Amino acid sequence: MTELRFAAVGLNHNHIYGQVNCLIRAGARLVGFHEPDDALAAEFAGVYKDAPRIATLQQILEDDSIGLITSAAVSAERAELAIRAMQHRKDVLVDKPGMTSLDQLAKVRRVQAETGRIFSILYSEHFESPATVKAGELVAAGAIGAVVHLVGLGPHRLRRETRPDWFFRRSDYGGILVDIASHQCEQFLFFTGAGDATILSASIDNRSVPDKPELQDTGNIHLSTAQATGTIHVNWLTPDGMPTWGDGRLFIVGTTGTIEVRKTVDLAGRSGGHHLFLADRNGVEHIDCSGVELPFGRQLLDDIRDRTETAMPRERCFKAMELALRAQAIAEQNREKN
Repeated sequence: MTELRFAAVGLNHNHIYGQVNCLIRAGARLVGFHEPDDALAAEFAGVYKDAPRIATLQQILEDDSIGLITSAAVSAERAELAIRAMQHRKDVLVDKPGMTSLDQLAKVRRVQAETGRIFSILYSEHFESPATVKAGELVAAGAIGAVVHLVGLGPHRLRRETRPDWFFRRSDYGGILVDIASHQCEQFLFFTGAGDATILSASIDNRSVPDKPELQDTGNIHLSTAQATGTIHVNWLTPDGMPTWGDGRLFIVGTTGTIEVRKTVDLAGRSGGHHLFLADRNGVEHIDCSGVELPFGRQLLDDIRDRTETAMPRERCFKAMELALRAQAIAEQNREKN
């Protein structure tokens, strides 16, 4: 395969750096970027000094040597950008959420099917988390038997003073369950092996930022399949004293064992992140996952070359967003009633 040349378009969320680094680690080459905001463009150019700033999106779309576009644009703008890219024969990797409405999801699904291009979302709390990747390996190997329940916790630090205006607008960011809990929806499908799930309940609220009424700072989802159940809690309530952006955790209950993943910190325990705790018939084991390979980027480049779906099945990518979007709608309907 010739070297994959890619461009970054829309630098509004700093997750773009993780996306670009993921692709570069896998052997792709960043050949340019487009960003109208001068401050965002200057910051990005300072990190990727060899990548030129390209004046217009159309130049990138019409450059046949560019095979993939990656984007962390304003959340509500990602779907339309992805559609235009796929219609110009380019594969797409976006930050989560990949879209902010069910209508956008339907349009992206349709254009992906029409064009045959790859549309993927870097669910970083899975694919950029060595401990979560290791948990997947253990579950696949049968280390805890069949998965019967999963708990996903996604607390985040608000860092209000650093957030742009669009972050606080519901129409732009999509709601907390769409914005954050899409991570946990993807992980629920992955670890249970389910193709779909039933949303039993969902809720959202604003408990700490009353002067920003469109911001939702806490959210919950309860979901199930025929074989497993799951609970998800996400928030913007990480305290300032926490040494990381959030104490992301994952609990997986199986028929013969359990796994706990502490993605970023072991509170008052071992230093650093990437901790996994396995309990089974033989006892309890701590596994340091800091050296675990993150295969997503390599697999995505293989998929682009071979037109396969090894990094993440397309349907799971879409279904995770569908579950988050449906849960968001249920939660907002419930909030209106109350």
